[in-house]
Amino acid sequence: MKVKLLALDIDGTLTNDEKKITSDTKNTLLQVQEKGVRLMLASARPVPGLYEMAEELELYTHQGILMAYNGGRIILASDGSVLSETSMDKEKTKAVLRYLETLPVTVILDDGKQFYVTDEKGYKVEFECRNNRMSCTEVDNLSDFLDFAPVKLLLAVDPEQILQIQQQIAAHLDEDLTVVRTAAFYLEIIPRQIDKGKGLKDICKVLGISIKDAAAFGDSENDMPMLEAAGWGIAMENAEEAVKDKADKVTLSNNEDGIAYAIKKWLLD
Repeated sequence: MKVKLLALDIDGTLTNDEKKITSDTKNTLLQVQEKGVRLMLASARPVPGLYEMAEELELYTHQGILMAYNGGRIILASDGSVLSETSMDKEKTKAVLRYLETLPVTVILDDGKQFYVTDEKGYKVEFECRNNRMSCTEVDNLSDFLDFAPVKLLLAVDPEQILQIQQQIAAHLDEDLTVVRTAAFYLEIIPRQIDKGKGLKDICKVLGISIKDAAAFGDSENDMPMLEAAGWGIAMENAEEAVKDKADKVTLSNNEDGIAYAIKKWLLD
């Protein structure tokens, strides 16, 4: 292999539109691990949302890494030990939650173990709980309820309004926070120092791997820092055009084993 580490976004990248890892992609990733290549799942999801795919790809026995919350929490798959973690300020988060009450968004809060919402039937709530296999608790008011420092705030938004609402939120946030799109219907508010690119760089340092020996795959805005940081930044064919512009290569789509295709075409010696 021409690389020592593969960083893989999940939704729209590792998984197809049915949220499944297709057979060629799975077999190829199992094979590269046998060659000594480390795999890192790099997602906006909470840590529990990575467990099923980590098990399917045998990351527990191959020293794999789980990057959750866009890099806000990074752990070793084998024993769950935390390599790095960054959280939002609790009081600032309360103020942001108050502001979000004025916007047409569904806020989905989590503590790393379960979700908290004001309406269990809200937009994309059931989808997010099912996708991450996490339970959901309904509370009267998220700002009043908050008694911990979250890593992020997830916002489900009508895709037709998402760009406008993203701009509104960005104009309101303090300079230490940012808002990024992670899907056509998701925005995330996170500390500005968190991004997948920084997470990839930090892990390379921990592992003693040159960033030039890392390849990253992604499809969304939040993947762009990771694609720019990696020695090989590879966008999926289904990626946003801005993501493709930042990539070194564009592979097939997530429904066409794009990861497996790229590994065989560009990353094998």
